[in-house]
Amino acid sequence: MASTPHVAVVGGGSTGAGIARDLAMRGLDVTLVEQGNLTHGTTGRMHGLLHSGGRYAVSDRASAEECIEENRVLRDVAAHCVEETGGLFVKRPEDSEEYFREKLRGCEACGIPAEVLSGREARQREPYLAADVEKAIAVPDGAVDPFRLVVANAASARQHGARIETHSKVTDLLVEGGEVVGVEVEHGAKSGERVHGVQSGREEIRADHVVNATGAWAGRVAEMAGLDVAVRPSKGVMTIMNVRQVDTVVNRCRPKGDADIVVPHETTAILGTTDEEVRDPEDYPEEQWEVDLVIDELSELIPILAEARTIRSFWGVRPLYEPPDVGSEDPTDITRDYFLLDHDDRDGVPGLTSIVGGKFTTYRMMAEEIADHLCARFGVDADCRTADVPLPGSEDVDRLRDYMDEFGLRSPIGRRSVERLGSRADQVLRTDEPNPVLCDCEGVTRAEVRDAMDDVGTDLNAVRIRTRASMGNCQGGFCCHRLAAELHPDHGEATVRDSWDDLLQERWKGQRHALWGRQLSQAMLNYALHATTQNRDRDPAAGGPSPDYEAFDDGRGATDRPEAGEPGEVADGD
Repeated sequence: MASTPHVAVVGGGSTGAGIARDLAMRGLDVTLVEQGNLTHGTTGRMHGLLHSGGRYAVSDRASAEECIEENRVLRDVAAHCVEETGGLFVKRPEDSEEYFREKLRGCEACGIPAEVLSGREARQREPYLAADVEKAIAVPDGAVDPFRLVVANAASARQHGARIETHSKVTDLLVEGGEVVGVEVEHGAKSGERVHGVQSGREEIRADHVVNATGAWAGRVAEMAGLDVAVRPSKGVMTIMNVRQVDTVVNRCRPKGDADIVVPHETTAILGTTDEEVRDPEDYPEEQWEVDLVIDELSELIPILAEARTIRSFWGVRPLYEPPDVGSEDPTDITRDYFLLDHDDRDGVPGLTSIVGGKFTTYRMMAEEIADHLCARFGVDADCRTADVPLPGSEDVDRLRDYMDEFGLRSPIGRRSVERLGSRADQVLRTDEPNPVLCDCEGVTRAEVRDAMDDVGTDLNAVRIRTRASMGNCQGGFCCHRLAAELHPDHGEATVRDSWDDLLQERWKGQRHALWGRQLSQAMLNYALHATTQNRDRDPAAGGPSPDYEAFDDGRGATDRPEAGEPGEVADGD
């Protein structure tokens, strides 16, 4: 081909960002479009597990082998995004001894390092494990920050010439003569407006090839070209606890089921998950019983969870795909492997390829396969380098200096900053200006916030996914206004208030299923602060409503969580 091929990648999750990076590093022209922020879909709603493959060592060994291979790669090239926590598959008295042995055999067959620990040895590693845990298998699971990793992939892609467009929804595929030749995109909200610095309006992006990397939305995108991609979305709940009750990933050693994993993540622990097929990846019920289930079930493994404070819950949708010739009634039986669908070969429609299924841990492998496929199609002779070239922030991480002393930051703040920024810490934190902490829960300083704003403009939720500001115990109660204040004086009051509102709303929606006990008190405190001292309810003297304090007390005792299976009687809070 005489000119450089141009590829439009639809989807700004881990796979889409990984594809954009791989193709850009091979010299192709790339445009990535995402309907919301990066990680808007499934990637931003995962439990943060870097799979060792142990979860699939019995049921899906092909996926297990892929996971352990990519586990090792990501620890190397994405070091500042990964915490090497290790993992345990723990057995309770009622769990099958045969399944425990089968899990061990599966790990050995898949090349996953595995060590059997007695119950006492397991509790030495994790003191809060239940006293009746009999034994455990130790595997190299880890925790990964999906936001940090995807942003780093997008940054690398942009460094290699890619165009990254967020808040840009694909409204149609451009089809001419039976071939897909690009995408039609709606940027922002309303034509002619600017949303978080993005000029709104419709654009046709012509491309030599379009990659559909939209996960659970892949079927909808394919339909725009009259094609059928049978994705089976499966929802699952994750519940975030106020502190890290464990420092190791804890899995229940039993066949795949609901409520069987706890992942330590940054300052919190994430409990998961459920598995229920849904029709629509955006419109499905978020039910209180699901939250109760994961807390009750996992409290059998880690009893302290029953008394811990839940700060929020969120739901994600897995993009499960099953080849048409297989057919399964139960979504839990569907493989977690991925599939590359070339619609020219499969459907006689050139110009479009879909990548479906898979897992976060294998995103880079999926991106490499589709990049290999497109390079072969275009006659581009370029090797994949994403397994060898570190992501921005992960260069020379092992040789970082002691930034806590270097920049005069309190030790916890300095440590957390370096963990997030990696090798970019020197560049971001070296400032002659005052650098106060804006988010106390997560230890985020002004320098880090302003660095994120330089990248994303006024979108405070995009700042959040880059820094973790507002994601800690208070859920933004004490820092959202500080983040908004950093937008002034570069932006006017209306813009600042709109960005502030968006961040507060996003923080609120995850708390609706956690309003009991001490978290209800925290939510009430946040509401009082926002409604009164910050005038978020608008001044009653000017005709606005007074704070509705009674919305937080409907008669149920504030110290009791709803019983499992009962509807959650919580305030609507808005």
